[in-house]
Amino acid sequence: MEEPWMTNRGPIVATALDVKKAEAINTLLVRRIDILPSKPGDVIRPFALGLWNDIRPLLKPDVPVMSLRRATSAFLHSKRYYFACAQPDSMRHDVAGNPIEPLSPEDRLAAQERLAALRQTQAKSPVPANEPKSPPPPALSKAELIRASLLGGRKLSDRAAR
Repeated sequence: MEEPWMTNRGPIVATALDVKKAEAINTLLVRRIDILPSKPGDVIRPFALGLWNDIRPLLKPDVPVMSLRRATSAFLHSKRYYFACAQPDSMRHDVAGNPIEPLSPEDRLAAQERLAALRQTQAKSPVPANEPKSPPPPALSKAELIRASLLGGRKLSDRAAR
């Protein structure tokens, strides 16, 4: 796959959902980490390679490591995080949120490919929010359920049609 874009599309800002994912990480730690967005509109910053080694020691003593792995995974595998990594001039950041190094072209391309795959998945299964739902099937009485089971699973409407 060729690189989908070569120009910067501006800073990728956090939504309320991104902030919620960041809060899930911070609640597991003894102190907040500044690389994560704290409110909607904050910039999403790509993590430095090996940042896990800096975050892991901050885990609260009573919290399992797997909880932290799941929380960070939810944040790092989000569409907006991939978008932030895919930018041509994206930089990796340390725990304090300071830029350290640019993302490699390979990492940017991988993020662009993941982003494209997420978009394809969403396009294949659109879920319109305002589409009316079909009404629930009519509730059957206990007697009707017993009759249906005695008739070998045939629908009651089949029996009534005879």
